Amino acid sequence: MSRLQAVQSTGAALEDKLPRANAVEAVPAPATPETTPAAEGKAGRKRPPARKIARILVVFLLLLLGWYVATDRLAPSSSGGAVTAFTTQISPRVAGVVTEVLVADNQEVKSGDALFVLDPRPFDLAVLQAEANLAQANQGVDASTAALSSSQARVTQAEAALENTRASVARTQSLVERGVAAQAMADKATAELKSAEASLEAARADLAAALLKAGGKGVSNPQIQLAQVQLQQAELNRTFATITAPTDGVITNLRLAPGQFVNAGSPALTFIGSERPWIMVDMRENQLANVQPGAEVSILFDGQPGKIFKGRVQGIAWGIDPGRTSANGLPQNQSSTRWFEPARTMPVHIELVEGDWPANVRVGSKVNVVVYAGGQSNPFAWIAGGLQHVHSYLSFLY
Repeated sequence: MSRLQAVQSTGAALEDKLPRANAVEAVPAPATPETTPAAEGKAGRKRPPARKIARILVVFLLLLLGWYVATDRLAPSSSGGAVTAFTTQISPRVAGVVTEVLVADNQEVKSGDALFVLDPRPFDLAVLQAEANLAQANQGVDASTAALSSSQARVTQAEAALENTRASVARTQSLVERGVAAQAMADKATAELKSAEASLEAARADLAAALLKAGGKGVSNPQIQLAQVQLQQAELNRTFATITAPTDGVITNLRLAPGQFVNAGSPALTFIGSERPWIMVDMRENQLANVQPGAEVSILFDGQPGKIFKGRVQGIAWGIDPGRTSANGLPQNQSSTRWFEPARTMPVHIELVEGDWPANVRVGSKVNVVVYAGGQSNPFAWIAGGLQHVHSYLSFLY
């Protein structure tokens, strides 16, 4: 027997001799949740199935789509509104160098207040020149009047000479007929008569020319009228050297300084009229299906967070420029690489219906509006108004 077999036999004998009480019973290992069917069923109940989640998402999307369509018909809203007012750029009617700027940026002015002044010296010289031209025209008329009197006298003289010549011719013809005078004297008298008639015609022509030069009887002389008009224009241009406010308003974006040359018609500063501003909001065409002038509007200004103002639709623009260009008299095709053409918007004019214009709201300020196209007695109007109130308080944060 080999040594290894002897050792194994001795070990087996010793195991048989040990007491049974000292034996340790084997404890089975606990089953893991992944390996038992009960645990698998319990885990499956804790996690919702994908089909249930998909149904919830579909219902939510349908509700969102229905809300979107219904509000566009009954309570359309937009955050693309802006405050608008009558704004113009003040331009001088005459060209000149600025000598004084009498206003400051963002200053309120009254109608007729002087804004800035151009150098008046060129305009004063123009007035003096126009006055000199008028005086010269008056002198010319006086000279023409004197020439007119002289021409009238020459006509009278020619008429008298013609009468004397006619009488002399008649006497000479009588003497010739009686044989007292020769026929040569009759021919000479006839020639003198024709010369007198010609002199009268020339005198009358000179008189007509003098009348035209003097402007005619009872008619104002055109040279004087022209000189008077030039003088009035020069005096008017002198008043244009001081530029005034057209109405009550505010000066803004002032970039004018003394020494700056300004051309006639070139913008010099921006003027905002003090007439009550209004709101222009761009709304999609499909939102305007039920919007009519007079519809009630709730207004939220970013400059007045937490406050809702009441307004009314004053009107809807009748058209916009779609941006189509033309070439050679034909409209050009508008190529687009988009799958869906974006909706076009129309400007809607909205005005406040009560109270003063809110403070700290300037021209161009952002406005959020809700138009109650279907009135305010429907659930969609209530929800849209409530969301706008929530938005009004959130506007404190941005």
